Amino acid sequence: MFLDTLEAANQIARTCLNAALPKHGPMAEPMAYAVQGGKGLRGFLVIEGAKMFGIGPEASQYPAAAIEAMHACSLVHDDLPCMDNDDLRRGQPTVHKKWDDATAVLAGDALQSIAFQLVADPAVGPGDVRGDLCVSLAYGAGGEGMVLGQALDLAAESATTPLTLDEIIALQAGKTGALFEWSACAGARMAQKDIEPLRKYGEALGLAFQIADDILDIEGDVKTVGKAVNKDANAGKATFVSLLGMEGAKIRASELVHDACDALSPYGAKADSLRQAAHFAISRDN
Repeated sequence: MFLDTLEAANQIARTCLNAALPKHGPMAEPMAYAVQGGKGLRGFLVIEGAKMFGIGPEASQYPAAAIEAMHACSLVHDDLPCMDNDDLRRGQPTVHKKWDDATAVLAGDALQSIAFQLVADPAVGPGDVRGDLCVSLAYGAGGEGMVLGQALDLAAESATTPLTLDEIIALQAGKTGALFEWSACAGARMAQKDIEPLRKYGEALGLAFQIADDILDIEGDVKTVGKAVNKDANAGKATFVSLLGMEGAKIRASELVHDACDALSPYGAKADSLRQAAHFAISRDN
């Protein structure tokens, strides 16, 4: 049931995103390739979160598509040789492997631009709502959010001592958590309601999702996960698993899911799909 709901939301967001992509020119194919696949969990959070406030997909599809575009941008750039240097993403060659580094940089840049184009669409709502979504997305994706997390991750690779648990939490709160928080809060922002319960939900969900990724890096296989595994262990990087142990990491992920679900208590049964998403985040196999 949850997977059907997730896929339905994913289709709505992907259709909206695909409609915004260029249809001609040298960037059309690389950009379309970059957004293929994926679970669409961030877009799902936008659409289901908006639904709780009575906002339908005719409006929420745009910020849902926007966050998927921004997420795709981050993946294309993170995969580059100057960053994480990955050859495989979602079971396919990364953009820079299929084309080249310059094309990957440009594709990521263009996807970031489309993200802001989408949240600014008049169908989203009044100008102050669209402005709030734009500013908060810029903050979440920028130098105090996702980009900060990536910068801290790169710095950790050359550090003389492994990161502490608190340092990893701070790193992942930016690299992974910031876009989850924005996704969770987007519906409340559209409705101009208090975002704090959903911010707490998104914060806990993002961290649980990252712990699950660290677990999959050890327990998963390339064909299922769709990208290289054992990279962190082979590089000697500190992760939730290396610091907490496998069992400890799984316990911590479960605790975070509990925290995420608790944060949704003000919304009652209307938030059930978001609770299911939290459980899915740590039970997935890719």
